[in-house]
This record gives sequence, structure tokens and C-alpha cells, in this order.
Amino acid sequence: MRILSRLSISLATACVMATSSANADTMSKSDFINFDPKQAALGQLLFYDKILSGNQNISCGTCHHHTLGGTDGVSLGIGEGGEGLGPNRNPGSGETKIASRIPRNAPALWNLGHRDVRVLFHDGRVEVTDAKGGRFETPAEARLPHGLNSILAAQALFPMSSDAEMAGIASENPVGAAFEERIDHGWEAVANRVRNTPEYEPHFAKAFPHVAAAQDITIVEIANALAAFIGTEWQSFDSPYDTYLTAGTPLPADAERGRQLFFGEAGCAQCHNGPLFSDQGFHSVGVPAFGPGRIDGQRDIGRMETTGDPDDAYKFRTPSLRNIALTGPYGHNGAFPTLRDMIRHMANPEGSLADWTPDMASLPKVAWLQDADFKVMSDQNEMQRLLANLDTTKVSLSDADISDIEAFLHTLTGASAETLPMGRPDTVPSGLLVD
Repeated sequence: MRILSRLSISLATACVMATSSANADTMSKSDFINFDPKQAALGQLLFYDKILSGNQNISCGTCHHHTLGGTDGVSLGIGEGGEGLGPNRNPGSGETKIASRIPRNAPALWNLGHRDVRVLFHDGRVEVTDAKGGRFETPAEARLPHGLNSILAAQALFPMSSDAEMAGIASENPVGAAFEERIDHGWEAVANRVRNTPEYEPHFAKAFPHVAAAQDITIVEIANALAAFIGTEWQSFDSPYDTYLTAGTPLPADAERGRQLFFGEAGCAQCHNGPLFSDQGFHSVGVPAFGPGRIDGQRDIGRMETTGDPDDAYKFRTPSLRNIALTGPYGHNGAFPTLRDMIRHMANPEGSLADWTPDMASLPKVAWLQDADFKVMSDQNEMQRLLANLDTTKVSLSDADISDIEAFLHTLTGASAETLPMGRPDTVPSGLLVD
């Protein structure tokens, strides 16, 4: 798990410095953006309302559900056109059935409202670019609307614009057609949907003083409300590890051994450091490739797709490890079903790749996609490129060591993580079914 080779000396030095303080890092309410509670209440409704999707058949909550730790519990999700929830979600049928899986695992939402969060998505394609956190680099470039309250608001705009995730295709609905024409036209179409739902007007007026009538509702208010909900709802810093740090309460013996390994010779904390347990950097760790990818129908080159820099090939954002036990499967595409599998992979990526089998992926069966699901694995050139770009070096861990590290990771689960303050609403203003 030592992420050392091929990283610059300066990055390695920064990681070591961060590691030295990681044992003392926890967080408190003051470390989070102070979102407006009224906007968060509105955001809860929008988060679970399928009105934001082109065909009005999927919501943010479908793939980031409260009952599934803020994720969908599968390796690669079934998006727009599917039916049901989590591992039981099916791909739909007829003309509206899905054409492909979502190419990456649904990322967890924990602590994304922390003031230190600077980059989002597995490839970091949404990034804060100023010290105050009000300017962002995104795929929308100059078409990103002004007035977004946080990086979370900027991020919330993009699942809406994806035909596979929420928008649908142009021939199916006017929202999908508007997004195909131009991304900001799509956002305007979504906002128009909400404006034309009378039941939403009082909620927006309550949350945003400048909204006097329905015509004042824009995609900015929608995104800001979603950000307020996500940023306040998924806060978690009451784990046994936090109690260990703040009150000196000992960890169980196996978790204590795992903690020492994690911050010591296993090298995990070189990248999983600080209160978020993430350096928010990008590393190539050789997670097995499968699924539709994002290029050529099978490849996923990670951070390089965003930056264009060959040095970023196959690099993905370091995930936070808080509540990690609740958010499997693991890896940017959910390749590993258990924490133990993921730890073993990080200790020996080449060996893990050789041993990995397709049945380890949690993929709801889709008959017309199964031939393509693992096609990339037969591309020997691609597999060689993946291995050639590894940032990792092998670390010798015994089965007992792996068990101890796994036990430590379980102490990062918040005591209140499964009883969040707002939860899932029973109904939403549009009247559409809530997943």
C-alpha cells in the first residue's frame, strides 16, 4: 500500500508530512460549510424527486440512497431507464431499456461539505480554483452558471446532463434534447420543469429570499439546494476512531494493531491522510478494468481524460475512508466486493490483478450487455498499459495484518451514520414515486 514510486519527491514529502499529523486529525461541525437549513430541506425534496431527470424516472437518490450508505451497492450502476433500487435494480425493457451501464461506481457522499474538499468525481473533473471556493473548473467551462454556493453545487449539475445517468436521449424527451444541443440549455429545461410545478414555489420562496415567484427559480437555486442537503446530511465524525482521538478511548486490540500498520509500515496514510482520510490526489493503483469505460466503449484512462496529460493515465481520486465499511463495492468501478479484497489489492496490485475474476464484480445481469462487460480484459495492450502506469509498490502483509487493517477501517464508521437527521422523504412536490 506504499504509494511511492513514480510520484515526485515533493509529493512524497508532502504525504509524509501529512502522515505525521494524521493521527491527531479529526473534525467538528465548524469544519463544514454552513449551509442554510431551509435550503437543505428543499434540497432533500429535490434529491429524491425524479422531476430532475429527462424521462422523470430516476433521481439523485436512486444511485445515492440512504438505505445503501449514500451509494447504490453495485459496481456499475443502472441509470436512466432502469427500474428498482440497488442490487435489485433491473435494466428496464422495450424502447426505454438502458443502452449501457454507468461507467464508474457511484461515489459516496460522506463529508463532501467539508471546507477542505477541493475536487470531486473520480477523475477530478470538477475542481475549486480559488481560495474562497467560489470559482470552479468543470467540463461546462464558461457555460457553468454563476452564483453556485460550493463545489458540491457545481458537481450536482453534471449527473443531470448525462444521458445515461439522468437526462435520457434527445429522441425521448425535451430535456435530453436540450442537453444534446448545449449543456446550459439542458439546465434551463430542468429548471423550467421545476418552475412549472406549482407545489415547489413556496419551498423555494422559503429557502431563497430573492425568489418572489416561480419565474425566479433557476438552475442555480436548484443546485445550491441540492448542495445544502448533501453537505449537511452526510456529515460524519463520531466514529470510534474519533472518540479514540478526542477522549483517548482505546480501540479494540485488532483495530489498534491495524491503526499502527495503517499509519506505519503498511503506508496507507501516505495518501489516506488528514481528517478526510484522503490527500485528494490522483493515483494509478491498477484496479481491474471492466464495463463500458468512458473511451472507445471500454477504456477508462482516469484523470488523463480531464487533464490531457499522459502522466495522469489511469489515475483516480483517492477516496475518503470515513464510513468506508458502508459503501462497498470498492475501487473507481467497484471491482472489489469487500474491504479485505481492496486491502489485499493495494498491498500487491499485480498479484491481485492476476487473481481477479469477473464474478467479483457486482453487476446486475443485463443480457444484452454481458458480452461487452469484460471485453476490455482481452485487450492485452490495454492491460499492459494499466500495469505500466502503476504508482504502487508491493508491501508484504500477512492475512492477520489484512484483518487488522480491516478492523481499523471499521472504526471509521460513524455511530450515527445509519440514522441521519433528515433521511428520505415519503413524498416530493412533483408527486412522482420516491425510490
